[in-house]
Amino acid sequence: MSEKVSGMGRLIGWVDARHTIAISAVAAFLLRLPGLTRPIRADEAGFTLVARAWDPSPEHLYGPFFVDRPPLLIAIFRGSDDLGGPLFIRVLGALACALLVVLAAWTARLVADERSARWTAVCVATITSTTVIDAVAVKGELLGLPFVMAACALTLLAVRRRSAWLALLAGLAAGTAPHIKQNLVGGLVFAAVLLLASGLTRVLRPGEVARLAAAGLVGASATTVATIAWALSAGVHLDVLWYDLVGFRSDAASAIAAGSPDAPVLRAGVLIVAALVSGLLIVVGGFVWHVRELWSADRALTAATAALLVTDTLALVYGGSFWRDYLFPLVPGAALAAALLVTRSDPGGRRMRAVVLGAAVSALVCLVGWSVLNAAGLQEFHEHDTGVAIEAAAEPGDTLVVFGGRADLQLASGLRSPYEHLWSLPMRTLDPDLDDLDTLVAGPDAPTWLVEWVGFTTWSEDGGARLRRLVEERYDVHGTGCDGRPVYLLRGLERGPVAPNCGETVMQPIRP
Repeated sequence: MSEKVSGMGRLIGWVDARHTIAISAVAAFLLRLPGLTRPIRADEAGFTLVARAWDPSPEHLYGPFFVDRPPLLIAIFRGSDDLGGPLFIRVLGALACALLVVLAAWTARLVADERSARWTAVCVATITSTTVIDAVAVKGELLGLPFVMAACALTLLAVRRRSAWLALLAGLAAGTAPHIKQNLVGGLVFAAVLLLASGLTRVLRPGEVARLAAAGLVGASATTVATIAWALSAGVHLDVLWYDLVGFRSDAASAIAAGSPDAPVLRAGVLIVAALVSGLLIVVGGFVWHVRELWSADRALTAATAALLVTDTLALVYGGSFWRDYLFPLVPGAALAAALLVTRSDPGGRRMRAVVLGAAVSALVCLVGWSVLNAAGLQEFHEHDTGVAIEAAAEPGDTLVVFGGRADLQLASGLRSPYEHLWSLPMRTLDPDLDDLDTLVAGPDAPTWLVEWVGFTTWSEDGGARLRRLVEERYDVHGTGCDGRPVYLLRGLERGPVAPNCGETVMQPIRP
């Protein structure tokens, strides 16, 4: 049966409708909004706490807390928090997804045609809203994608029109993305390879390549120059800025490599499954399978798309943590892959259309399952529930340290942390023997509350044993959080009981 009369053909007809791009963008926005009903996640909470306490000094980029993320990302979280509280970042994330769909469709129109734009819009909306990756939390991986996609489109236009101004804008977009999440360098790579390949294939003359490259470099450097200027005006030493944004990643990679591989290997397996179920892996695989044919049709574009996908894949692997949302940086490359293949009349095109439709169905099924799970109260929010219980028992002026780096618990408690590290990886990297934490616990500024969310000896046997002895000397067990995690209270203080309603989360405003 032909496509036009089959069930598949009817679905294809719906995608080929006039308003598909607009509907896809709206769907991408709306399908992220259910996340507003769920408690804030650890990274979102950590960025919010850093933003609220932001007080730069010569030796500290952000003040009392360390985070290896660019100032632009923290500024976005600060502005979002000021506008609508800690969960408002999810509204901005939904807007970013809608904008990404529109930009992906624009890019597809440039590399193919209007039909490709519609199919690519559906593809991108599906991947950014599937719960199998993450349809709730919003971080730099998601917020920076529109800049990468815009850089790809603007570079394509700059080459076609030989326009230095468009190259400047492309560079600005590409150079801004890494200042939201450092590994989002795909726009820079795509632009560089497209220009170089266009010169080598004589699409552009050497002088045109040089002129566009120079304009692109000026645009790409703008955000970096602005960040350096801000750091100097704030009194932050440039070596501190460099280490926090670049140098730390090497030390963190060593810390990850020195730990047990069990958790990263498990997460890598889950990530591969998520990439497969979401359709992302199959879309990219389609590009790889047909790369010779695409190379014959347009060498420069094929080389640039391949470089983009390779760069983002290597960045994912080098990160070493393999969280599912680390798949998002692959979306611009996947959009280009879909755009190049989806409207072809050969079997490759038909397979890509089937993949996009299958991914949409998969996203719908996963969304229904996620909704049922949450409606039935089966989704656990133990960090949030424990934090709320500590907030109820605490008194004004109390402080809290969560060992294991659960910033969502910290934020839900409403208590200040006197410890620099809100995440476990910076703690493992910068305080590997727990000397700083030992000094804090033994000193006059010891936290009122301490939660052993992860066992003290998980990452350092000797350091954890020392910490446990100090805690036993100065603290009493004052209840447990969810899953039996010990909650300690500084000895000599009296507080109410800690009694979390685990699994019975009721969303409450998180106090500023």
